[in-house]
Formats: sequence, structure tokens, C-alpha cells
Amino acid sequence: MSNENEVVKSSEIVYRVGLNAQGIPVKIEWQAEESPDTPELKECKAILLSLFDKDHRDTYKIDLWTTEMQVAEMDKFMYQTLRGLSDTYHKATNNTELANDMRRFVQYFGEKTEVAPKDPK
Repeated sequence: MSNENEVVKSSEIVYRVGLNAQGIPVKIEWQAEESPDTPELKECKAILLSLFDKDHRDTYKIDLWTTEMQVAEMDKFMYQTLRGLSDTYHKATNNTELANDMRRFVQYFGEKTEVAPKDPK
């Protein structure tokens, strides 16, 4: 009988960051072994990665964006990320009230940055 926490398969996700002479990201590529859409490295302009350390119970973050990333693109990236985080928080905690508060902020953020239409309320 198999334990539900037993690792029976591993999958790799690769990030490759190209830096200029000043150490600033100018090219970011990624590949997910299990993704049919990314059989080879695919270029992107930004990455936000958060890891919760098992032993230290603390969050480590890697936030990178290339010199190509425009402010309007960052606004859209942050809006979509915050919207996704709201859904993830709700799914993980089932805290509907707080998830809805987060969604209201995301809507406000989207309206202020003009990446989301005004809520007709």
C-alpha cells in the first residue's frame, strides 16, 4: 500500500536568466518538463517565485524582470498575479470573506492601472 506523501515521480521546471554586464536580467527563459506547450526553453519577460521553507517556516522570493518589461506590462502582470493569488488563497483556505476582500483590492488595482474595466457597481 502506497503512502500519499511518498514520491513516486519527479518533474523538473527550469528557469534560465541571462544577465548583462551590470548583472541585470536581459533574458529569462523557462521550461516545464510536464508541459506539452513548453518542450524547449520559452522566453518570458518576468518571473515571480515564492517558496515557503519547510524548516524555517519563512518565505523566500525571487522577483525578476527584464529590461524589456514595460510599466504597462508590469501593471498587467501584477494584476493577473494578484487575481490568481486571491483564487489560490481561497482554494487553499476556504476563507471566502478574506478572498473576496483580496479580489476587491485586485479590482481596485486593475482599475487604477487601467488594465481592468471599471466595476459597474
